[in-house]
Amino acid sequence: MNIPFLFAGIDRLKSCLDSLRPLPEHTVRTLHEQQVLEWTYHSNAIEGNTLTLKETKVVLEGITIGGKPLREHFEVINHKEAIDYVEAIVQSQDALSEWQIKSIHHLVLKNIDDRNAGQYRQENVVIAGAEHVPPDFIKVPEAMAALMDWYSRSINLHPMECAARLHVDFVGIHPFVDGNGRTSRLLMNFELMRRGFLPVIIPVERRLGYYDALDTAHTRGDYSPFIDLVAGLEQTALERYLRIIQGSKDA
Repeated sequence: MNIPFLFAGIDRLKSCLDSLRPLPEHTVRTLHEQQVLEWTYHSNAIEGNTLTLKETKVVLEGITIGGKPLREHFEVINHKEAIDYVEAIVQSQDALSEWQIKSIHHLVLKNIDDRNAGQYRQENVVIAGAEHVPPDFIKVPEAMAALMDWYSRSINLHPMECAARLHVDFVGIHPFVDGNGRTSRLLMNFELMRRGFLPVIIPVERRLGYYDALDTAHTRGDYSPFIDLVAGLEQTALERYLRIIQGSKDA
C-alpha cells in the first residue's frame, strides 16, 4: 500500500467525521464502550489472556468468571483503568512524559506484579520468537530519554507515522520486565487520540503479522509494514465509526 495515499484517505475520513460534530451523545457513548471492550480484549488476548470477548465484557461489569485465573481478571480491570488514565491525559492536553509512561505501566501490572509495576527492568530480557534483542538493562534509562527526546521533536510527522514509530521504538527498548506490549499499544493510541484520531485495535487474529512487522522495523529499520498495518486499521475504524454516526444522524 502507498502510505502517503493511505494517509490522505485517513485525513479525508477524519475531516468528514469532524464535519458531523457535534456527534450524537448516546451513539458516541455506546461506541466508546464497545471500543474499550474490544481494545481490552484484543490487547490482552495478544499477550495470551484466555478470556473471550463476552467474558471480558462480564469482567468489566464486575463479575468473576469461574475457572479463570485471577491474573486474567486483573489484566482486564487494569487495562480499562489504564485506558481511563490515557484518556484523562489526552483530555488535559498534558505532554507525554516518562513519569506518565511509568504510571500507565503501573496500572497495567497492578495486583499482578507490584514489585515491577512502573519500574524499569533491572535485568536483561529477550522477546520470544523475535530476532531483535532489546538493549542491556543498564542502557534502558538512556534509551527511554532518547525516545522522549525524539517524540518531542516528531510533531511534523503524520500522526499515523508518529504513533506507529512510538509503539515500535518503545517495545524495541522493552523497558519493563512484563507488560511492554499492552503499554506500547496504549502509548500508540494516546498519540492517535491526542491528534484527534480513533484508537487502533490490533486484532488477535493478526498477531503474527503484527509481530512480523515489529521485527522488520527493529532488525531492518523498515517501519513501513508496521505503519501500513496501523494506518489500515485506523481507516477501517474511521469508516465503521462514520457509518454508525451517519446512520444515527439520519434516523
